[in-house]
Amino acid sequence: MEAKPTLLIVTAVLEAGIGLGLLAVPSVVAEVLLGATLDTPASLTVARVAGAALLALGVTCWLAQYDTQSYAARGVVSAMVLYNLGAVVILGAAGIQSQRAGIGLWLAVILHAVMTVWCVRHLLRKQSRTERAP
Repeated sequence: MEAKPTLLIVTAVLEAGIGLGLLAVPSVVAEVLLGATLDTPASLTVARVAGAALLALGVTCWLAQYDTQSYAARGVVSAMVLYNLGAVVILGAAGIQSQRAGIGLWLAVILHAVMTVWCVRHLLRKQSRTERAP
């Protein structure tokens, strides 16, 4: 019997939640993360597109939990490694360069770092199991 796909469920909830936040109140999310508001229509549009993308990632992870043995689910987790690692680098650089980071910035960096490690461990564990299978 297969273990509960906790990684995909946690990822789905986190990404969908932030995605909905960016869609509904992008300036609030930016204030919490970066300590700055989004003042232009262009920045609000880009933030909302990012919100839609995160919501799509959340839905993808939620649906992948029902077939964790598939190559597609493994692809989803692999893509989440790239996304989370990218978020660590981009948000970390923003925090280092900014004199006024938002309260949630370093929390987000830590969360994305933890999620990166969790995804990599998940991929390595799944690979080890499939290599042992006859």
